[in-house]
Amino acid sequence: MDYIIFLLAMAALIYGADFIIKESERIALHFDISHFVIGATLVAFGTSLPEMAASMVAASYGKTDMAVANVIGSVIFNITLVLGIVFMIAKSMQPERNLFALDSAWVVVPVIIFLIMIQDGVIGRIDGLIFLLIMASYLIFLFTSAKEDLEGEVDEDLTKRFNWAKSIFLLSLGFAFTIGGANYVVESGTNIARSLDVSEWIIGLFLISLGTSLPELVVSLVAIKKGNADMSVGNIIGSNVANFSMVLGGSSLIKPLVVNLESTQFDIMIMVSASLVLLFILANKLYNKAGGIFLLAILALFIQNSF
Repeated sequence: MDYIIFLLAMAALIYGADFIIKESERIALHFDISHFVIGATLVAFGTSLPEMAASMVAASYGKTDMAVANVIGSVIFNITLVLGIVFMIAKSMQPERNLFALDSAWVVVPVIIFLIMIQDGVIGRIDGLIFLLIMASYLIFLFTSAKEDLEGEVDEDLTKRFNWAKSIFLLSLGFAFTIGGANYVVESGTNIARSLDVSEWIIGLFLISLGTSLPELVVSLVAIKKGNADMSVGNIIGSNVANFSMVLGGSSLIKPLVVNLESTQFDIMIMVSASLVLLFILANKLYNKAGGIFLLAILALFIQNSF
């Protein structure tokens, strides 16, 4: 039964992602907002909700290792798997936004702050509040740096045809399918893993984090298919910022998160490496198969050494 639920949940993810992309495009066009900003805010936060739900539930049950492992794994999969596949299949990616000049800091700053916070082995409630402040700073930065995209002239014909009620309904439906599908993928996948005698750490680091990264993967692939490269990259950068700030921040407010530096050293090193490679890709504009190969190579090393 779990296998059937898993397949149905995957289908819900795909349809939900399509709704999100279509309605996000409508909103972006209505307000003349760039696809990057929509991807880095509305879409990124929506697709990060499964990670938040999973980590907060894990923290409330005292499984702080699983909560942290979910975030580490999600960041790794978002960069290596999602962007790796996107760069491999995209025919031509030429984001209008200067990603390296404007957004590279947000790729590495949350990682650096995370590394500093875990030196005492605990992400406490004060750390959680700092993470939430980082999220607020990111939002202010995004809309400030994209101010020119917010001041464009709105298409009057589009305004007449735009229906808020319909867009909100379809967007909500899309998020419900995407988030609900991800939750069922995680739940059924966890049952499958346990039946195969897999440890809870592996479940948190791989199965749950991979399952909760599926919305980012599907949304990014649909965005690329529709030619929205900015939304695809913005979704991942925004999702990773949300993973550190909202997911870890929110979870640590429920219960301080204990981090075993010795046992998590390799996984944290892979996360840092993936972030640095993404920084290199942004600096050199390697939005192509070369960039995809770099990222997928790190994913292969991660999987090989973890098992």
